Amino acid sequence: MTIRSRKRPMTITEKILARHAGLRDVWPGELINAKVDIALGNDITAPIAIERFREVGAKKVFNRNRVVLVADHFTPNKDIKSATQCKIVREFAREQKITHYFEGGNVGVEHALLPEKGIVVPGDVVIGADSHTCTYGALGAFATGVGSTDLAAAMITGEAWFKVPESVKFVYHGRLNRWVSGKDLILYTIGDIGVDGALYKAMEFTGEVIESLSMDSRLAMCNMAIEAGAKSGIVAPDGVTRSYVEKRAERKPRYFASDHGAQYESVREYDCTKIEPQVALPHLPENTKNVTDVGRIDIDQVVIGSCTNGRIEDMETAARVLKGHKVARNVRLIVIPATPAIYQESLRRGYFDTFLQAGAVISPPTCGPCLGGHMGILGPGERAVATTNRNFVGRMGDTTSEVYLTNPAVAAASAVKGRIAHPDEVSR
Repeated sequence: MTIRSRKRPMTITEKILARHAGLRDVWPGELINAKVDIALGNDITAPIAIERFREVGAKKVFNRNRVVLVADHFTPNKDIKSATQCKIVREFAREQKITHYFEGGNVGVEHALLPEKGIVVPGDVVIGADSHTCTYGALGAFATGVGSTDLAAAMITGEAWFKVPESVKFVYHGRLNRWVSGKDLILYTIGDIGVDGALYKAMEFTGEVIESLSMDSRLAMCNMAIEAGAKSGIVAPDGVTRSYVEKRAERKPRYFASDHGAQYESVREYDCTKIEPQVALPHLPENTKNVTDVGRIDIDQVVIGSCTNGRIEDMETAARVLKGHKVARNVRLIVIPATPAIYQESLRRGYFDTFLQAGAVISPPTCGPCLGGHMGILGPGERAVATTNRNFVGRMGDTTSEVYLTNPAVAAASAVKGRIAHPDEVSR
């Protein structure tokens, strides 16, 4: 590749893309071809990519260590069709000797599993045939969702083309109020800018509040960048990142940061002392309100889990709120630890005792109800509070059902009260 002689201050996103394109620098709007570090597919999207792979006569993936296949959406298989999907992926993984193939007892929700396993590291370019691939930006990687055909091309060539996105800087000042987490920050932000407010932009999250966030909260924030229409979300690596990554990374991380003088499409700043736990009302993630402003909304189901909020911090928060309480008589509470390691740690810490004594159902790791797959589908007119990332019409079941997005503390409190509730109503 040709190295250009010009040089300009760049954002972290531009730096990562320039390096992977073999360029000295890149400009927003520029079309580039970049090497990918990880190409990811799941049991819904990978079969299509595998079909395209075979249609063009490809025989071998570019690197069996860099193609990752995770059968997480409909596992354990709920029907013949889903079993067939998984069979296609399983046989391809066996044929190609894919190192990172996850199914059955080692499967986890992909966007929780890959960071936990150290498969994605800072400085990577990651594409996945799943829109929430942007989660990995929390590690300081450029990560974005693509279609199955693009995944097939990347599996063959190890490359993908991109239009370099403009970057928008989001600066979070102050301190977090009790029960407020990264999930609330991203819901509040989407409520402010709308579901197309960052269309094809890179959302760069900064400020003292971001620096104080755990990795679990950062992953939750970047996970939902796509819900603002963004191409990616990203947090510059710091001590929190290094502490998380360096004990698990499969490859050497590369740490990037935005240059002083880097150009942003815009900068938005938030005073976090004014942010309460948030609720996104049907049927868009932008329909956000403070939990205290929602009013009485009775519910039928609560789901705590998903690639947004199924991590150990989320399990801990839910258990803290539920401790000593029972789920309301007419509410179904489903708790889904996102990976086997999170499942095992939750069991070790006694969270499962709390969940079971409260009356919850504990599911094995799966995407399950988030996409209306299984393990908690909603019937006509039912309402659910969920720690998931989307609340579109029919997302979790019947088209007349409703999904309200919250953090795990609000979800747990709502399960106890039988209506959307502030955690202070249950745990003080």
